[in-house]
Amino acid sequence: MPTSTMPTSTPTATDPHADPARASQLEVAGDLLALLRETDTEPRPDLQLEALTLAVAADLPVLLLGEPGIGKTAALTRLAEALDLPLTTVVASVHEPSDFSGLPIVGDDPAEQGVPMAPPDWAVRLVRAGRGLLFLDELSTAAPAVQAALLRLVLERRIGALRLPPGVRIVAAANPRSSAADGWELSPPLANRFVHLQWTHDHEVVVRGLGGVWPRATLPLLDPERLAESVAFARRAVCGLLTTRPALVHRLPSGETRRGGPWPSPRSWEMALFLTAFATAAGSSREVLSLLVRGAVGDGPGLELLAGLDRMDLPDPEDLLADPASAVLPERGDLRQAVLDGVVEAVRKRPEKARWDAAWALLVRALDTGAPDLVVVPASTLAALRHEDWDVPASIDRLAGAVSLSRRADRAAERAGVATKAGR
Repeated sequence: MPTSTMPTSTPTATDPHADPARASQLEVAGDLLALLRETDTEPRPDLQLEALTLAVAADLPVLLLGEPGIGKTAALTRLAEALDLPLTTVVASVHEPSDFSGLPIVGDDPAEQGVPMAPPDWAVRLVRAGRGLLFLDELSTAAPAVQAALLRLVLERRIGALRLPPGVRIVAAANPRSSAADGWELSPPLANRFVHLQWTHDHEVVVRGLGGVWPRATLPLLDPERLAESVAFARRAVCGLLTTRPALVHRLPSGETRRGGPWPSPRSWEMALFLTAFATAAGSSREVLSLLVRGAVGDGPGLELLAGLDRMDLPDPEDLLADPASAVLPERGDLRQAVLDGVVEAVRKRPEKARWDAAWALLVRALDTGAPDLVVVPASTLAALRHEDWDVPASIDRLAGAVSLSRRADRAAERAGVATKAGR
């Protein structure tokens, strides 16, 4: 009687138990990957990263806008690790509008209880954790209907029946429409809810990071003693600008592309006010503040606000007239010119011999410590304010030489310009 043989399983190439050597090689590969992923951080000046952390500290939604592959997602991952915040990534373009507005769930008695809107699981996890970093990726590939559903999430922090706790921060990332897969321009309402940061790569940062050391993301150190002062300073700056420039309160851009970027509205001016207060309390540089306010209200209004902040930092003309010998004048030419013009204007409003003499002393100090041409207009105006019974100070001789030289240079430049035009 023939003996039956049971079928035996033949090891396949895909069975890891069949080849111990192959299994060990996968483990070695895992070790190598682990080593490659091990990186360190170092304190390193990084304006983009500092602006991002400042906006996150101010609890304002941030949008990182940059070309694909320059490290937006990696920067958010490092930020979450540095701040010890759980990172929740949601790719907006692969979700339906109901994923952000909530899914309707029919209960036992809809006529009595209504139909509640159930939030997605990631929102529930954020609420349970009480803190976290919500990263809305690929925002520029989200269809208009999805962008509309995101409005309430970004502004009110609500998803369905849930409200995100205060410990959750929102950061989004997007590629320019020209380089996004099936990209869309951001709708004006959604764009106006974000602080827009143009994200670019820094060659040295990339090289250093690929070597294993990336810049360290840290929250700004706010000075507890300057909080009230910072709020007052920010309110004075923003309100002062909008008082003199009421057209800037709300200006919706005409072009579709510009509407998808930062533009001024009462909402975005409030963000600019918050950012100014936080930057002042943290002692941040003017470059960082420039990135932030221009990212909130746009380049033009943002630069006007920055110019107003510069003027607010100028010394009081009355203090300078009281002690011209100890006066410290700004180094920047435009600010120094503004200070000298302010001093002459103060003398014009209250003309007195002592104040007139002090103004001349200040002009001499400006001549000794800066460009001579900056004193030409203030000196000419101040000379016209002289009363007949006022003695001319000896310092005018020095200023007269600078004024005369400047005027001769201006006339020479005019003659050269005329000759150039005639030679054409």
